[in-house]
Amino acid sequence: MNYWLMKSEPDEASIADLERAGQLPWTGVRNYQARNFMRDAMRVGDGVLFYHSSCPEPGVAGLAEVASTAYPDATQFDPASKYFDPKSSPEAPRWLHVDVRWRRTTRLLSLAEMREAPELVSLRVLQRGNRLSITPVSPSEWAAVLKRLDA
Repeated sequence: MNYWLMKSEPDEASIADLERAGQLPWTGVRNYQARNFMRDAMRVGDGVLFYHSSCPEPGVAGLAEVASTAYPDATQFDPASKYFDPKSSPEAPRWLHVDVRWRRTTRLLSLAEMREAPELVSLRVLQRGNRLSITPVSPSEWAAVLKRLDA
């Protein structure tokens, strides 16, 4: 099993939205490295730290799991979508996504609290310059986050 941190702006898709829906497609990823993580490394059942970003207090807001293998993101073909990509076509899609299933809404584990945890020093979301919306999480980082969420 692999573990991931997936960032979402709460005004676009929050942990509460995922809880209400049960499962949502993780659309709008427009970074090749993040797309490649979904395409090449994510597996159904992988654990997800659902992270709220670009908000007053960013942090892990819940737990989810990967619920599908990667498949074409339909927003790339929709001219009305902010994720439209005119260079992509249904015959040769550039962008993929996975479905994500809600597992648990947690207290917010803030970015500041994570920065104070020595066992999370290597967590990619805490590294300077990291802007990726999807990053791998090691098993020890996953366990450390869960321990803090359950404390």
